[in-house]
Amino acid sequence: MRLMHRLSLALLVGLVTLPSAFARDETLKVIVADATYVMGDSDTLAGAEENALLRAKRKAVEEAGVYIEAMARNVERYSGGATSHLYTLSIRTVSAAITETEILDKRRTLEGDRLAFYVKIRATVQIDKLEEAIKRQLENEQLAEHHRQLEAENTQLKSELDRLRRQLRANSKASDPAQAYKNRQMARDLVRRAVRSHSLPDKVDLTTRAIVADDQYADAYIVRGQTYLRITSLAFAEQKRRAALTGYIEQAVGDFERALALDPANTWALLGHGDALTWQHKMDTAARDYERILQIDPLFDVARQRLISLHTATARKQVAAKQYPEALATLGKIIEPNAPLSWVAQEKDAYLLRAQVLAEQGQNEGAVEDLSTVIKVDPTNAQALVLRAKLYQRQMQGRSARDDFERACSLGAQEACAALP
Repeated sequence: MRLMHRLSLALLVGLVTLPSAFARDETLKVIVADATYVMGDSDTLAGAEENALLRAKRKAVEEAGVYIEAMARNVERYSGGATSHLYTLSIRTVSAAITETEILDKRRTLEGDRLAFYVKIRATVQIDKLEEAIKRQLENEQLAEHHRQLEAENTQLKSELDRLRRQLRANSKASDPAQAYKNRQMARDLVRRAVRSHSLPDKVDLTTRAIVADDQYADAYIVRGQTYLRITSLAFAEQKRRAALTGYIEQAVGDFERALALDPANTWALLGHGDALTWQHKMDTAARDYERILQIDPLFDVARQRLISLHTATARKQVAAKQYPEALATLGKIIEPNAPLSWVAQEKDAYLLRAQVLAEQGQNEGAVEDLSTVIKVDPTNAQALVLRAKLYQRQMQGRSARDDFERACSLGAQEACAALP
């Protein structure tokens, strides 16, 4: 889209000859004007009354000779081979020229459930002061525009200066290997002390000092990010407001992203980044971080546990919404055929949930198979035993159902005990 702005500024002045005694003085005009202001929720009585008076004064100034500052903007838009025009006009009255105000009438009324303030005034307007006010306002706006341009240029120059300083600092470190080695050793020592410390504020302080010593050391960002997540967890346990958690989570995300910029394949940085995104309820992005870890290191069990918990929680929500095909697809991402028993033990909740979905859809054999897998890695899982017993009853396998009910009853499952004869 192409935009072309053409701005034009005009002052419109019109004088009306007065039949009064002021007719001999063309710089003075007496105007009667009124205005109404409806009180808002945040207004005080005095403030609402003042707003009504201000509106009346502005109306008097306009009626005195339509002294307005008008800015016309003609915006031409070009899109899809067609050109369109949008014309806007904004008007601001200048009321600084009123030298005398006499209130002729003032009252309050109700408009619906709102209090309305009415005022009627006789205002003496001095034309030359109005012209001066317009001139001053134009000059002030020109100065303000000039100030905004200077501020923008200053911000740009500051950003460029910061970039050059960072580049100079990086170059100086690279050009002095001995100093760079010394800085890295100092940063490592500070991070070790942070890891051993039991004080969260001390951990943040030590890792921050490590980053100052060597801002290219990824471990410092990782440990500080982990500390921010720990603070978030404690604050959540203490039922702090969500706003109090957001700052820590955002700081953690920033630290893990800086660590990944330095070392994109750092599994601990990916893990922390995924955990921080989970706090932000960005589950899909967090899952990609955990999956990336397992691509780098398939035996990274912490990442696998995170991924299992994430997908199982998502599948539970889908089951609650009766989105059974979606739930089965989600669970299929973590349940792998012929997986090692150590993995199956971590996935037993996912197997149990899938069995419930399959049973709901009448796929009894698949449900029994999943429940048998759960019972194999957790023989004391009463919930799996009761559900398998019910499925055996559907399949007319009374003896197998009785065995499962008896085992579940011995584990304290009242439902199983009630099902026994």
